[in-house]
Amino acid sequence: MQYCPECGGEMKYNIATKQQICKSCGLSVSQQELMELKEKNRPPEETADEIRENRRKEYLKWYLSKK
Repeated sequence: MQYCPECGGEMKYNIATKQQICKSCGLSVSQQELMELKEKNRPPEETADEIRENRRKEYLKWYLSKK
């Protein structure tokens, strides 16, 4: 099942127009456009270095809060 990238509503495929149509907001997009919108709205993934740096900062914050 597909979900609308705009409102989160359920998408229905229209065979005649070959479009995905949102039942809630009426957004009408092709399958390719739907994939592009989902990719654009996806939050960026953290790299291993960013994860390590964030953990270090969280630990330091925790450590200093106990003093």
